[in-house]
Amino acid sequence: MKIYRPATILVGVLFVLIGGLTRLATPEQVFDQQNMMVSSGTIGQPLKFGKEASLTVVRMQLAKSVLDANSTDEKPIETNGVYVALEWESTPGVEKPDGVRPTLVSGSGVVFSPVPFTYSGIEFGAPGFTTSGAIVFEVDPAQLEGLTLQVQPIQFWNVLNRMVSVDLGIPGADTAQRLVDGAADQYILPKRDTRVAS
Repeated sequence: MKIYRPATILVGVLFVLIGGLTRLATPEQVFDQQNMMVSSGTIGQPLKFGKEASLTVVRMQLAKSVLDANSTDEKPIETNGVYVALEWESTPGVEKPDGVRPTLVSGSGVVFSPVPFTYSGIEFGAPGFTTSGAIVFEVDPAQLEGLTLQVQPIQFWNVLNRMVSVDLGIPGADTAQRLVDGAADQYILPKRDTRVAS
């Protein structure tokens, strides 16, 4: 029969207590994550992200092709679906977020990941600076209805944090079809820009 040392038992009890306290300190279940608060909004609205940062989706553009500003290839990359380009601005606050995980989620629950172009993505600069850029997703035109940008912080610890959910303003199939019909032939993905925060 194996006998455990008192120190081993105390460490186990300590971990159980810490886990219980962490659950008590978190809000009601949100998106199946009890340690994540959600900042919800629309295009043009600054939203709190992470611990102190803010993120704003400034503009949405649908396009049939994308030209990466950093690419040496002058031919745009086309799609059978539609590209959804979202231009954004971010301010890190005092403590810069470690990393972000952006996805587009349709009203029916289909999830789209960013296209890995050189300048496609969301990032935060140094404290005191505002960064702007764009992120591009390749989307099935039939899944535009109810499209929402969700940006989660990458967390290494189970602490209370804040994610962003941006409604892109596509309430129904008619609006989605108008956007597809009016999609630009080409979207030029801009380089990121950094300036002093105002």
